[in-house]
Formats: sequence, structure tokens, C-alpha cells
Amino acid sequence: MSFFALGVNHQTASVELREQIAFNPEKLTELLQQQSHHQILNDLVVVSTCNRTEVYAMSENVDIVLHWLAHVNGIDVKQLSNHVYRYENAQAVAHLMRVASGLDSLMLGEPQILGQVKTALSLAKDADTVSSELNKIFEYAFYAAKRVRSETAVGSHAVSMGYAVAQLALQVFSKPETLTIMVVAAGEMNSLVAKHLAEMGVGKVLICNRTRARSENLAQEIAHRVDVEIIEFDQLAENLHRADVISSCTGSLHQVIHYQDVKAALKKRRYQQMLLVDLAVPRDIDSKVESLDGVYLYGVDDLQTVIEENLAQRRQAAVEAEVMVNQLATELMTHQRVKGAGQTIHAYRAEGEVLAQEELSLALSQLDSGENAEDIIRSLTHRLTQKLLHPTSILLREAAKVEDPAYLEMMQQSLKDIAENRRKVKK
Repeated sequence: MSFFALGVNHQTASVELREQIAFNPEKLTELLQQQSHHQILNDLVVVSTCNRTEVYAMSENVDIVLHWLAHVNGIDVKQLSNHVYRYENAQAVAHLMRVASGLDSLMLGEPQILGQVKTALSLAKDADTVSSELNKIFEYAFYAAKRVRSETAVGSHAVSMGYAVAQLALQVFSKPETLTIMVVAAGEMNSLVAKHLAEMGVGKVLICNRTRARSENLAQEIAHRVDVEIIEFDQLAENLHRADVISSCTGSLHQVIHYQDVKAALKKRRYQQMLLVDLAVPRDIDSKVESLDGVYLYGVDDLQTVIEENLAQRRQAAVEAEVMVNQLATELMTHQRVKGAGQTIHAYRAEGEVLAQEELSLALSQLDSGENAEDIIRSLTHRLTQKLLHPTSILLREAAKVEDPAYLEMMQQSLKDIAENRRKVKK
């Protein structure tokens, strides 16, 4: 039984094909529950996101996994085969670790994928398609992801606009808990800004949007982390002074934050510094505000430069992370092999104990019959030695038949080392 990873991602398949084999939780739950009673393939986890669909399974043959993935999605197996990647055992473990660590993501180092892999494992457990062996592989992958996050810089640099704004705010202001943030427009970009800053522990978030419904939706998403207040859009100018950080991304054709309004806000703040971030194109904020003392103004181009530099740093850190992942994958597979050898050793010792008991029973019977004790002991040790060494002799003869001499040489050296160690112990 081998561990396989098989799937497609943003590098190997078009979005159309990825859509064809994507699973929603409801469909996946039903399929896994059906598969849990299957005799051939019943030990599997499926990871399905917008950028990848992958099957991780314990199976006798990777083709079984491929045919299952094609069949449940109604796709020709030959068509799917042209786009899938396949990994086995150590390579499959390393791939799972890379995925969980964000090393295989479209956005290098993104943290969301780890939660998605954990959710996939949980879903498979609920459907009873996860053996203890498969579960251990996933738990070790989570351990590897944690090591990558804590010991390398793969995820430590901002590579999205939303996160870059949040990091910029923490660079300008040293105490996030004292900050009041204003997001002007509650679209996707500013929603990410608000969420990142809420997670970083800012004091308050002011939401200013043209439609109140969208403001309320964003407020509900972050209210459990931070104090939130909704401001009507026509009250924007008179509330600017309340914000330490302002992120604007309205999509308006005209500027919405004017020089005179910022100047007035700065005066009300008694010239405490302000950070203004303009994520809009065309721009929302009058560029002249940058001339005001105590005002920091950043635009999309400024942040893009930072993001490109940070992405380069992530790529450099990823090299170190790849080495770590490969080492951890090798360690896990070595541990699995040693564990398997331990079971074989236990069975071999048990068989030896059976042979010893048989010879002991015969010797005791001979003693009861009055035979010579010394002859009985000599005969017992000879027969027991022959029986215990017989399997080793067979293995050596079979090794000598193999064309590659390294196998026999390895066994011969191992036996010499065992004998040498035994002599050292006697001394």
C-alpha cells in the first residue's frame, strides 16, 4: 500500500477544467460517504479550492485514484490524464507539505491554504475515509507547515494590497490598539484592509460607503474582533479628523478626499500624523495632501513596488523552505519504514520464541526419560541454532543470485557489524 497525491492546479490545467473537477462540500461529503464502503479505494482526502483539486490516498495503484477522479466528475480519463500530476510516497508527502505551507500556491506563502487542507481532512474524517496512517501523514504535514511559517520568511512579507496597507499602518504607528481606521468604500479591497487591521488589533474601524447595506455587511464580518462604526458617505469630510489611517478605494471618477478637508482635519487633530492610502484608479485623494506636514500619502504604484520587493524576498525564503520540506518528508518516510520493520522484527522474534519452546519441551521430555543431560543440551543448542539461522542463510543465497552485488555486500557487512558489536559487548 502506497501513499499517492494526484490532482490538477493553476499550473497544469485551465480554469475550465478546474471547474469541471471542483467539489463543493455537499457533493464531496456525499461522494466520500459512498466511497467509505468501497473495498478498493476507501482511504482518501480530497482538497478542492479555486486553484486546485487534489486527491491524497492510500492505494495499491495510482490509476485507481485517477479513474475515480475522472468518473465522479464525468470526465474522460485520457483527457484528465494529460493535465494531472502524480506523486508517490516520499514525493507525495513532500507535495502535501508544500501545499499546506503555501509553497505551491498561486500567491507564494499565502496562509489560507493550510486552513483549507485542514477542513478537507476534517470532512474526510466525518465520512470515515481516513485511516490512522493517512491521518498521521496529514498531521505531520501540518507540523511541517508550522515549521515553515515559524522558521522561514515565506509568509512574513506583504504580497497583497490589503495586507500591504495593514503592514504599512503598523510601520507608521507603533501601537495598533490606539489606532482608528477609516475605510472609504467597502468593496473587496477595503474589506481585506479592514479584516487584516482588525486581526492586528486596531482600536476602531470607521466604515464609510455610499450604500449602507454593504457597510453593514462588512461591519458584521469584523465586529467580533474590533469596535465598528458606520458613517454616511456625505459625512466623510467632517469625520476625517477621527482617523489615524484612511484607506480609500471608491472607483469614483472624481476625487472624494480633498486637500482643504485633510488640512482642516489635521488642524482638528492638533497635527497628529495621518496615513492616507489611495487604492483607487482614478485616484480618490488629492495628491497635494502629501505636502501637508504630518501626512503620509501612498498610492497603488507605491504599494506595488513594496509588494514586488516582498515577493522577491518570499521567493528567496522559499528556497530554504523547500529544503526543510524535503528533509521532513524523508524523515517521515524513514520513520514509516522503521515502523514497518519493527512489526517484521516482532513477528520474527515471536517465531523464534515458538521454536525455542518446542526445543525446550523436547529437551525436558528427554531429561525425564533419563537421557544424558550434556548430550541433550548440545543437541538443543545445535537444533535451535540451525532453525534460527536457516532464514538468514536463505536470504544470503538469494542475495547472491541478484545481479546487483551491492545487495549481498550490504547484508554481508551488516552481519559482520553485528558480530563485531557482539564481541565488543562481551569484552
